[in-house]
Amino acid sequence: MPKSDKPEREEEEQEQPLFTDKRRVDPETGDVRPEAAEAASGDDITEEDIELLAEAERDLVAEYRDRAARAEAELQNFRMRVERDRQANREAVIAEVIRALLPVMDDLDRADAHGDLAGGPLELVAQKLRASFERYGLTAVGEVGEVFDPAKHEAMVRLPEAGAEGETVADVIEGGYILGDKLVRPAKVAVKVPADE
Repeated sequence: MPKSDKPEREEEEQEQPLFTDKRRVDPETGDVRPEAAEAASGDDITEEDIELLAEAERDLVAEYRDRAARAEAELQNFRMRVERDRQANREAVIAEVIRALLPVMDDLDRADAHGDLAGGPLELVAQKLRASFERYGLTAVGEVGEVFDPAKHEAMVRLPEAGAEGETVADVIEGGYILGDKLVRPAKVAVKVPADE
């Protein structure tokens, strides 16, 4: 019996792949296919969409500019804080060194008061030490006749005196010093006060 060609043809038809052309442009005519044009109409961007995107972009740029300005201000504040702290540390170190040398200065002042420095080699040492202290802004506090100020003076003795007006420094027992606007050591003084009548 002759074999039938029919099953072979069906087999051949099933084996050939099926192609679907999804190109938007028809290769033969060069025109946009109607089904592609319909699909694209849903993807079109309107003027309103463009305006919304532009507004969002402006908002984003403004936000980043604001962040950059804040970051720059924080950096400037940080720099100022570091500089202020550095200056405070410098002044604290200078004050500590001066405090350590004040007993030497006191001894030189006492020797000068007794006339032991006049014409001697220690007179030059005392002058150089005082000049060095002045270069850093150290000023003496506590002179006879000053108005007593508890922020700068430490009263060791109170001397009542008839006719005295207010509290004034009568004698300086140990000199005090101010560095810039900070008190390094208060002056120890005897204070003249009005006598109770």
